[in-house]
This record gives sequence, C-alpha cells and structure tokens, in this order.
Amino acid sequence: MLSLPLENGNSDLVFSDAVMAHFLTHQQNRFGDMEAGGQLFARLTRFEIYVEIATGPRPGDKRGRTSYAPDRSAERTEIKSMFARGLHFIGDWHTHPERFAHPSSTDERTISDCVTKSTHQLRGFVLVVVGTGPLPECLSISIYGNHELSSSKFDLRTSLNRLRVKR
Repeated sequence: MLSLPLENGNSDLVFSDAVMAHFLTHQQNRFGDMEAGGQLFARLTRFEIYVEIATGPRPGDKRGRTSYAPDRSAERTEIKSMFARGLHFIGDWHTHPERFAHPSSTDERTISDCVTKSTHQLRGFVLVVVGTGPLPECLSISIYGNHELSSSKFDLRTSLNRLRVKR
C-alpha cells in the first residue's frame, strides 16, 4: 500500500496493494510493450481517498509504444458500474516507456479538460503515470484541480521523506 499526505494536511491519498500490483503488471519493461492505462476508483472518507481499483487496459483502447487513447464509451460504462458499487472516479493512470515517468503536455491538458468538463463534486482529479523503474519511485502522481485548486505533484524520487509505504 502507498500512502501520500495531501497538501491540506487532513487526509491521505492511498493506493491499495491491488492497484500497485496492477501498475506493476502493466509497466513497459520490454521493447515491444505498448502503453496501457485506465481509470482510478476510490472510496472517499474525511481522512483518506482510498484508491481501491485501477481499470484497464481495455480491448477498445488504442495503444502504441508512446501513445495511449482510451475507449471513452467503456470508460463511461466503468464509471456508472463502479459508482453503483460505492466507488468514485477520481482520475486516470497510464504507462510511459521511461524509467521515471513524467506527464506529457498532452497528459496534463487531457486531465485538466476532464476536471473542467466532468460533472463531479471533487476539487480535482488524480493522474498517475507509471514508469519502468522500481515502484513506487517510478510513479508520477499529480492532482489537477479546477480554477479553485492549483495542480500539485508528488515527486517520489526527491520527496521520499513525504512518502509513507504501509505494509
């Protein structure tokens, strides 16, 4: 399990062991591996955002070595299905073929558009980009908010003092 304190100091962003294993399974560690991605679903409490499920990749996704485009229809179906199970869509994840991942300008624009165009009561969405290095250091975890909340990023390689890995 990976737990990161949020800037408000009152809650944590927590990734379950199952989600971390899902990221590990889809890393692009071989030359022919295509980018993979999906959505993140969480249970929300006052003290934590517990990311319980990471979906994808799906058969309808368009995947290349350095590109990923999700099946939007399948995403909408996932959001409805997960919400019926008490899970909230909180963002997206995908892989990059680089040791320590960084979101591209396209990634940032896409998640920012998602925040502004979606109907939700959240202050922002999470974007996780999974690199090829060891977990959790290879992850880029960013929170993109609406006009009321600026973007914040967790640099796990240089900010390990803020990182708490729960076992």
